[in-house]
Formats: sequence, C-alpha cells, structure tokens
Amino acid sequence: MYRLPGALARLVAGHFLAVSRMFRPCYAPFPGQHASLAGGPAVAAPELPRYRWLVSDRRAAGARIPGQPAVSEQSAARDSASYPGQRFGLPEEGPRSVAGVGRRLGALIIDWLACLLITAAILRSAHHTTVLQHGIAVHRDISFSLALAQARGWTLGLFAVEQFVLTALTGFTLGKRLLGIRVARLDGSSAVLSSLVRTALLLLVVPPLVLDKDLRGLHDKAARTVVIRL
Repeated sequence: MYRLPGALARLVAGHFLAVSRMFRPCYAPFPGQHASLAGGPAVAAPELPRYRWLVSDRRAAGARIPGQPAVSEQSAARDSASYPGQRFGLPEEGPRSVAGVGRRLGALIIDWLACLLITAAILRSAHHTTVLQHGIAVHRDISFSLALAQARGWTLGLFAVEQFVLTALTGFTLGKRLLGIRVARLDGSSAVLSSLVRTALLLLVVPPLVLDKDLRGLHDKAARTVVIRL
C-alpha cells in the first residue's frame, strides 16, 4: 500500500505542524480511526454522511419531503379553486357554468335602459294635454328628452320591481334572458325571500362589486345564489 512522504506523514492526529491551529480540528481522525498515517496500515476513508434521499430527485419525482405537502396535495389544493363554481359542482364552461362579469354587467345595463325608456314613455303620455284654441283642439306633448330627464327619479323604482319580481318568478330579468344567464339558488330557500334580499343589496351598488373566487357578489352570498349561463 502506498505510504505518505515523510513531510506529510507528520500530519497525524496531535501533530499538525504544517496546519494552523484554526484548521487543526478539520484533520482530526474520524471516530474509530486510531491508526497512524505514518506507520500504521492504511485506513479506508469513512463513508461521509449522506442525505437519506436525493432532495432534487425526490422533488422531481413528486415524493413527499418532511414538512412540506406532497405534490399531489398541492395539485389538489390548486384544483379546488381552479375555476369559479367548481366547489358547487358546476362545469368550467358551457351551460350551467358561472356567468362572467361582462355578461352580468351587460344584463344590468339592458335592464336599466329598458326601465328608463318605459318610465319616460309613461311620463310622456301622462303629460299629454288637449286644449282648445279658437275652437280647435290642440294636442300638447312634452318632448321625449324632457320625459327622459323626469324619468330618472322613477327609473330606480321600476328597476327594483323588475329585479325582484322577475328574479323570484323566473330567475332572470330581461337583460339576463337576452344575454343567456340566470340566477340559481344553491339551497331550498324561498325564492321570494332570496330575491328580496338579493335585490335590496343590489340597489346599494357596493355589494355586487365585492366578488369572491366564484364571481359571487355579497348580494349573491347573502341570498345563497349564483348567476349561471343558460
């Protein structure tokens, strides 16, 4: 067996002549090693401590590392919130999937404009008058623009009635029907009570703007409803 030269053979435990005191502990013999490097038999280097597994390989293979969830658990956690409505058993797309914000906003705009036009038409007909001038009947009507201006105060009331009645009876309003969406209840609660709660919070404007991961506003959460596609 090859033996170390004389200069290096002196680097044995307790005789670190060529090594500073700071690094001498680094050259101390491993536990169980007592033979001198100078004259004793050659001692095989002890096996260095190893990880119990290859960390990178086990991460890539999806094995569980202590203190961290398994890859399958992480995937399951992501999948549980991968798309709106999944936790209610709704499909990701197509019929019965959760309606997008764009459709819902478009339906509200259509409903509001429809209520505004209806109110303006009613007010215009109500202001229709007939007077006699020189024995001739003259019909006087206010302009439609003036009727629209006067209808703004009444439009909110008609809008509230439309939202409450049509949602309670059919689940959709005029705008929702045109855009292919409807309101669905998640439990067996009363349709009238659910529609009343939902409409009251809808008129406050702010609750519908606070959406959760299922695209449900506070008015839908309070009424236990969700807006889905037809």
